[in-house]
Amino acid sequence: MLVTLTEILNEAEKGRYAVGLFNHLDLEMARGIAEAAEEERSPVILGVAEVHLPSIPFDYAAVIMRKIAEDAAVPVCLHFDHGTEYDKILKAMQSGFSSVMYDGSSLPYEENIRNTREISRAAHALNISVEAELGHVGSGDENDDDNYSAMYTDPDTVNDFISRADIDALAVAIGTAHGVYKAKPKLDIERLKSIYAISGKPLVLHGGSGLSDEDIRKTIDNGIRKINICTELCEALYDSYYSSHLSGCCFEQAVIDAKNSVKEAVKKKMRLFGSSGQA
Repeated sequence: MLVTLTEILNEAEKGRYAVGLFNHLDLEMARGIAEAAEEERSPVILGVAEVHLPSIPFDYAAVIMRKIAEDAAVPVCLHFDHGTEYDKILKAMQSGFSSVMYDGSSLPYEENIRNTREISRAAHALNISVEAELGHVGSGDENDDDNYSAMYTDPDTVNDFISRADIDALAVAIGTAHGVYKAKPKLDIERLKSIYAISGKPLVLHGGSGLSDEDIRKTIDNGIRKINICTELCEALYDSYYSSHLSGCCFEQAVIDAKNSVKEAVKKKMRLFGSSGQA
């Protein structure tokens, strides 16, 4: 069943668990994510990121995702991730997505608010949730930069940003990064505690792939209700295809094995996040 991000995260806050946003780049990944949610009886946020549109054309992705949501017996939010271009975000809204993220995190503070508010007006008129990022979550090869902490979310600006941008969920920067980590991330849990204490909206953690189970649990204990995962699923898919190639199995079986490898990776995350059995 199709639901909004707000609906999923409000329930997560009540139960003090997190729900995974799992981005997909092809049909096998999407099917693996959907089957994991059904088998784990978990709500799920199925996403496609703007940066991945060259790999999976948007019109195809939208058809796949809508079909999954229509057929699912568990709550499914369809999310457009890291949108930076207004026309692409608007197309996601028009294509049946129930959540969009505007990523203005690399922009000046006031410009981020102004652009996000414009997205929020359009989305809320259609009962679509909006996520935005305050601070900036960079890439894995940056996370050992001594100056990187200057890009972390400033707790003193959280309420101003949320109220003026009129958002439904806030992505925070506390030391995570997108992609593969070059060095072990050092999460600023005290900063997260401060943000959670003053924020009236659900908090989102980007760069969840590669974090230790202990770090994941700490973030959930301190207010994270949505965790983004993509890199680990891509790795699971790639490793499965590579193993199939080495073993010489037929392509049809390789496709099934690849889908199942993603499913098992997702199920593991759902159990860790505490969302299993919540649907």
